[in-house]
Amino acid sequence: MGRRRGVMSDRFKEELAKELGFYDVVRQEGWGGIRARDAGNMVKRAIELAEQQLLNKR
Repeated sequence: MGRRRGVMSDRFKEELAKELGFYDVVRQEGWGGIRARDAGNMVKRAIELAEQQLLNKR
């Protein structure tokens, strides 16, 4: 089975990590170094932003 392509771009993930305050960990250790809570918060924030975009398009 091939690698799945991510839904979020690397740049978007980096921006979210900066906004949520754990970008230093990503820079030093890579994405594998972040806590599960941080990953969950990143997904939650991405969903919030997507919902806002959908509401603004109406």
